[in-house]
Amino acid sequence: MSDSSALPAASAAQSPWSNPRVMVPVALVALYLVWGSTYLAIRVGLHSYPPFAMAALRFAIAGALLYAFLRLRGAPAPTALQWRNTAVAGTLLLGFGNGLVCFGEQSVSSGIAAVAVASVPLFAALFGGLYGEWPHRRETVGLVIGFLGVVLLNFGSGMQGSPLGAIALEAAAMSWAFGSVWSRRQDMPAGPMNVAAQMLCGSAALALMAALAGERLPARPALDATLALAYLVVAGSFIGFSAYLYLLRTVRPALATSYAYVNPPVAVLFGVLLAGERVGPLDLAGMAVILAGVMIITLAKAKR
Repeated sequence: MSDSSALPAASAAQSPWSNPRVMVPVALVALYLVWGSTYLAIRVGLHSYPPFAMAALRFAIAGALLYAFLRLRGAPAPTALQWRNTAVAGTLLLGFGNGLVCFGEQSVSSGIAAVAVASVPLFAALFGGLYGEWPHRRETVGLVIGFLGVVLLNFGSGMQGSPLGAIALEAAAMSWAFGSVWSRRQDMPAGPMNVAAQMLCGSAALALMAALAGERLPARPALDATLALAYLVVAGSFIGFSAYLYLLRTVRPALATSYAYVNPPVAVLFGVLLAGERVGPLDLAGMAVILAGVMIITLAKAKR
């Protein structure tokens, strides 16, 4: 406090948006609300668009616009090594991570999809062991509880009716978790350029997946589906993904991935109120157990 009063000119020149004390809470709120709502937006977009093609179009538009804007502002292009790293991370996070969520939501409700993806921190804790960060005792307890919740969720009505959708959603969670753990230890582009490069690379991977699946973009998509796609581009990609990568580089991984136990209740609420989705008792029980496990891991990491 004394420093700010002694240097009013410096404080005035410094934007509050460059201060982590301001940006971290803003990024967390954006991540919680925006990504919680994207599950329903994906479900609406699937009314007209096939899953992998929709995700490819979403990230191609967002990535190209952001990359062009940054280059015009003088931001350096990624190096060859950074392009390689963003290609791997973009494929893991967006290609498999987001693409398989879109695929799974063809047969699984948006709220249940968000609950399944809540297992990301569980897998992230396991994958951390590949780099010598093995879970401690309390984290192991959280892992066991969380995975019991995953098993319980798969017995619920929301997942039991679609085994393929359930497998896709858990594979998406594993891919996102590994991509998050791996990318933290690589040479990545700085700031928003990291977002743009990963979206461009992820869109290329998704386009390949769409081609292999024989998908085609609709000639006359429904208006609600197109509006949902636009929301995914602006809110989900620009705002949400940028906030996530900012947090991943700025705060502890446990806090950066805390969206995983806030998004499910938000997504379930959106699905129930706006889309009339139904959530069964076992689905709610699975969500509660998964979130309990994730919270135990988060608190244990924070204490460490």
